[in-house]
Amino acid sequence: MQGLVLPPLAQGDRFEELQALLSDRWRSVDDFDETAHDIVIIPSLSLDRRELTKVKGVHHYEERLLFSLIRLRNPNTRLIYVTSQPLHPTIVDYYLKLLPDVPFSDARQRLVLLSAHDGSTKTLTQKILERPRLIAKIRQLVRPNLGYMTCFNSTQLERDLALQLDLPLLALDPALLRWGTKSGSREVFAEADVPHPDGCLEVWTEEELAAATAELWDRQPQLKRMVVKLNEGFSGQGNALLDLRAMPQASPHHMAPEERVGAIAQQFEHLSFQCDTETWDSFSSRIPDLGAIVEAFIEGEEKRSPSVQGRITPNGTVDILSTHDQILGGPDGQIFLGCCFPADEAYRQQLQAYGLAVGNVLAAKGVIERYSVDFMAVRASEQNPWDLHAIEINVRKGGTTHPQMTLKLLTGGQYDAQSGLFLSQRGKAKYYVATDNLQSDRYIGLLPDDLMHIIAKHRLHFNPSTEVGSVFHIIGCLSEYGKIGLLSIGNSPKEADAIYHQVIQILDDETEAHLHHPFHPAYG
Repeated sequence: MQGLVLPPLAQGDRFEELQALLSDRWRSVDDFDETAHDIVIIPSLSLDRRELTKVKGVHHYEERLLFSLIRLRNPNTRLIYVTSQPLHPTIVDYYLKLLPDVPFSDARQRLVLLSAHDGSTKTLTQKILERPRLIAKIRQLVRPNLGYMTCFNSTQLERDLALQLDLPLLALDPALLRWGTKSGSREVFAEADVPHPDGCLEVWTEEELAAATAELWDRQPQLKRMVVKLNEGFSGQGNALLDLRAMPQASPHHMAPEERVGAIAQQFEHLSFQCDTETWDSFSSRIPDLGAIVEAFIEGEEKRSPSVQGRITPNGTVDILSTHDQILGGPDGQIFLGCCFPADEAYRQQLQAYGLAVGNVLAAKGVIERYSVDFMAVRASEQNPWDLHAIEINVRKGGTTHPQMTLKLLTGGQYDAQSGLFLSQRGKAKYYVATDNLQSDRYIGLLPDDLMHIIAKHRLHFNPSTEVGSVFHIIGCLSEYGKIGLLSIGNSPKEADAIYHQVIQILDDETEAHLHHPFHPAYG
């Protein structure tokens, strides 16, 4: 059976009809449900390809949705997980054995793994759309009136695939993608009355960007720095810093308007880019395609980057799922590296309040599923309160989704909005440190089976009796890129941090000899 082919108008009608089925087919991951469900998981990172190439081993990030195996705890649920290249069996077994109270053999029988066998840089969803026989196979596997499709992020490609599969899409309608851009985020913040930096909405040329930057400087002549962002940048890789202190004149009022715009345009050549391979030529070439914004850089003696995560259900209910303090890196601290859960108690409740306000605005616009809001938190001294400034909205799963959902998979616990803590089924508060970017050249060449041996040798695994330990992800990145994801869970922030750094030390010690092998890429 081939995929459905409908005229454009009928496609729109059919998509709305399918989406109306979500409220009956979708069930919260928190619910134990004996109803039969078939869930098609498409972990495609359908984002700008040139931006994604800045992320090492990005094609292995399709593994990040393996936390979805939590749904196999429901005895009549089947998962159909599709990837570009086949997943290593060791990785699949590793996740299945994390499932509490579910026999491994039963869970494995209800997990169907499919692959496009395509290692190109195309998005996974595009690869599937180009393979009608693969689409037909998925359609045959899904039982009538029991399935839906979910994904990492939603674009027109995911909408097209959902129509081909004739399944509702548990994700954002791509017609609403604007609300996840840098410019759309600013509009939502204003509507939700959430504080955010002064700046502009999207511009589409270098000239417009220079003019918008000059206008911002004119409004706020005391600014020292500004952030220039591609409207659809990813993980901070599309950000660049403009240092106004390097301008020929320290104040915008010392120049005529035309001179100010021209001086700023020249200064763009000297932006501080967060990606080490980026240049102004390549950055500016993306502006006509993606758009760009400029906004005030938040200065402060003490700064942090917290975030809040939420979910909008198909019936419009807004739930806060978690808060985090993000771990940022790069030349100017703009690139997402990892996170700590939960966010500091000093601003945790305020994050939740702002996150709920944003979620209510998004829900009113028709957005469903995951969203997150990133902030900058600043204070002048320990005696001062923290000020929160909203930076951007992501209307998709993100770097904080995997650790939070993995914790739920491991403990069966719940997020308690009143305290902002995650409580296991035993009522014990759990804390974690997580990263997608644990990378070292010495790890290059480690196979998945090598990692499993190190885990067993040093007892690095998560212990279900104490509910303490570590879980690894994007394991497929390890051998080629020396990169892996790590989640370390403890009964206190201090314990989680200690476990996290202990794992790193053990990996470093285990691979020390690799650096001295004459055939190792980092040798010499």
